[in-house]
Amino acid sequence: MNEYVFCKVKMLYVILKLCLICCLFVLFFSLLSGIKLSDLKTRNYYLLLGGNLGDRSYYFSSAISLIRERIGVITATSSLYETEPWGFNHKNWFLNQVLKISSSLLPAEVLKIIHSIEEELGRKRTVTRYRSRNIDIDILFVDEEIYYSANLVIPHPRLHRRNFALLPLLEIAPTLRHPLLNMSVEELKEKCKDTMEVNLYKPAITGKKN
Repeated sequence: MNEYVFCKVKMLYVILKLCLICCLFVLFFSLLSGIKLSDLKTRNYYLLLGGNLGDRSYYFSSAISLIRERIGVITATSSLYETEPWGFNHKNWFLNQVLKISSSLLPAEVLKIIHSIEEELGRKRTVTRYRSRNIDIDILFVDEEIYYSANLVIPHPRLHRRNFALLPLLEIAPTLRHPLLNMSVEELKEKCKDTMEVNLYKPAITGKKN
């Protein structure tokens, strides 16, 4: 009996030793390559799709397929909403949809991929913020993290003022909290003063079928 217990303890010791070696190896590799351990985790990205030119359903389906292929696993999709143009007038209203994606990529990497997808689908970037476009992809949240860089601010600095972002987001993540405003998406929607019209269009587009 004592010999059996000794063997079990020895086996546990070996397992713990191996785990420690693995942890030290990951730490060493991270320090060697300049990667923080926090960079290795999986994050939930909340992306807002928008567009009012051309075949809107085609562009959404194409964008979603490329996001799935290049960024990560899509774990939730909101319904489609048709939205009055925000900040300018145009006869074509926007479609909007929010996706939740699980990804191990960093925010800067995701932004770079998003821009490449937009360009691949024919978007032409200009300095004018409010204008028609065939596809637009914005990062609204990355879990409840705060991120600042020259090219990217997370949470999106204007999402709490826009029903076309809050309504689809409310559908898939009502309890998600804004880390700066300390309010849930549901609370943000209740306090939003945006009066632009946003209507449910149809069930979610989930991407092209292979």
